[in-house]
Amino acid sequence: MLIIDGHLDLTVNAIQWGRDLEKSVLTLRVQEIGSNTGLPANWGSGLGTVALPEMRQGRIALCFATVVAGCSGNPSPHMDYASVNQANAVTRGHVAYYRNLEKAGRVRMVTNLEGLEHHMAEWEAWDASPSADAETAPPLGIVLSMEGADPILNPEELQEWWDLGLRMLIVTHFGRGRYAGGTGTELGLTEMGKPLLKEMERLGMLVDVTHFSDQAFWQVMECYPGPVLASHCNCRALVPNQRQFSDDQLKAVIARDGVIGSCLDLWVLKLGWASGDTNQDVTLDAVVDQMDHVCQLAGDSRHAAIGSDLDGGFRQRQCPRDLNTIADLQKLASLLEKRGYSSADVLNLMYRNWLRLLRENWQKRGL
Repeated sequence: MLIIDGHLDLTVNAIQWGRDLEKSVLTLRVQEIGSNTGLPANWGSGLGTVALPEMRQGRIALCFATVVAGCSGNPSPHMDYASVNQANAVTRGHVAYYRNLEKAGRVRMVTNLEGLEHHMAEWEAWDASPSADAETAPPLGIVLSMEGADPILNPEELQEWWDLGLRMLIVTHFGRGRYAGGTGTELGLTEMGKPLLKEMERLGMLVDVTHFSDQAFWQVMECYPGPVLASHCNCRALVPNQRQFSDDQLKAVIARDGVIGSCLDLWVLKLGWASGDTNQDVTLDAVVDQMDHVCQLAGDSRHAAIGSDLDGGFRQRQCPRDLNTIADLQKLASLLEKRGYSSADVLNLMYRNWLRLLRENWQKRGL
């Protein structure tokens, strides 16, 4: 079964952490043992889960792939920079990495409706073939996203990013962002926040509301009339912490016909989990719990999806214990069926909801 993953930080792993994603996860794990990768200790040296071969094995037809570099005023090596010019340059390098993979035939950048339809038709035909295997899979599809708008010099520069292929934007990340308050803050939009949203609306760029503080979330929902999504955001009702969204927030996204992608980080799957804890009592059923909660709020299966965030700052030991690599996302299909979801519902949750979101919004914009 095909999958669309709503959030993968591929370039952080490739550029900041030096992982050659064209090699397998197993090879990368061996190469990282005892090596000086620059990875923070809890980020997963030797314990990654994502690389291009495993994405093909897992039938990840398309993903929302990020460019990431912070400029929050609290610099940290390889992730948060002292100046916006540094962050801007790093994320432009991320785009160059994706384009190089595209030139090599490994990935395909998807930026408009025609390209989306062609790409998904090719994957669906391959998936239906009795002889389909990872070696014959089409190129992996990438819709370009930015996690945290800090690298954007000013709202007027967003046109340049659009021309580079950026199609969705997570306006903030952790902490104090240049455009809005993020996870762990009670800050709203900054003076540049509303002009950025207006420019996003003009361009037709999707607003990803993941990581907004509660204050910024509601300001955005009030001043931005366009489509929204939550690419990798779980449910506060199940795991009460500020990183998650409340039922009212989830319902607000659903009311805009948005989609919420469930994240696999144990911190947002198990209440009270802390780095260093074992993952032995958490399975992929916890992810299904998150998806099911969104479906119950919506009254249908049109608004929940996968937003794994795998290797997004956490390692395999911080994932459900029955997931070894990203290819194991396929296990979610049978778990959903055991919960009573129909075949059509499962297809929605595995990939069709994200596909519909892109298709409908790009069609409206004439992209």
